[in-house]
This record gives sequence, structure tokens and C-alpha cells, in this order.
Amino acid sequence: MMEITLPTSKKYELIDITEKVARFVKDIKDGICLVYTPHATAGIIINENWDESVQDDFINLLNKLIPEGKWKHDKIDGNGAAHLKASIVGPSEMIPVKDGKLQLGRWQNIFFCEFDGPRKERKIIVKVVKCM
Repeated sequence: MMEITLPTSKKYELIDITEKVARFVKDIKDGICLVYTPHATAGIIINENWDESVQDDFINLLNKLIPEGKWKHDKIDGNGAAHLKASIVGPSEMIPVKDGKLQLGRWQNIFFCEFDGPRKERKIIVKVVKCM
């Protein structure tokens, strides 16, 4: 198991981690790569990276669906919306690996989703399983 750590700089942020993950699979002939974040207010997605408006649209959609400041959990630490967004998005993605490359589509990249930033350090766990 390997780890990636990174800081976040905004309350809501999508950070492309594709190249960081790709380093862990370069010696794998055939396998599966699990990318997971152990945070209750963050997530992992696969989406387009070529046009930044897709990332902006994604965050704007979640903000419309799950607005700030109206959740019971906000009375505890003010981040109820972040927990809900992370739950809907999910903490992980699995990507097939072939000949040392992540089998992502032409426009697909792996993103860490921050919903409760900025944070000094966020963790991503990468587990690669070789197939026979």
C-alpha cells in the first residue's frame, strides 16, 4: 500500500492526482489500482481534465444540490454540507492497469475532491493488486 499526501488551498477544490497515481503502476503488467481517501469530507472521482469548466460545473452542481448552513451537523462543526457531498461522491475509484498504464479514457483523469478546505494535509491511499 502506498500513500500520497497533499495540501489543499480552497474550501472546494478538485486536484488532479493522475500522474501521482500513475507512478505506482508503471511496473504492473496486469492489475487493478484502488485510489481511496480516508477523509469524511473529501472524495475521489474520475472525470475530464482537459476543460476546467467541467470541474467548476461539478462543484457548482454539488453546491446547488447541497447548500451550506442548513444541516443538523452544522451545529457541531459547520461542515454538514461537506459530509453530504463526500458521501454522494464516494471515497474511492478502481482503475484497471495494463502494461504499466492506468486504463483511463482519453479525457479521464483522477481527482481528489476537497469539500472542507483548505487543509494542511490530506491523504490518499493507493493499493495496486496484480492479476495473474
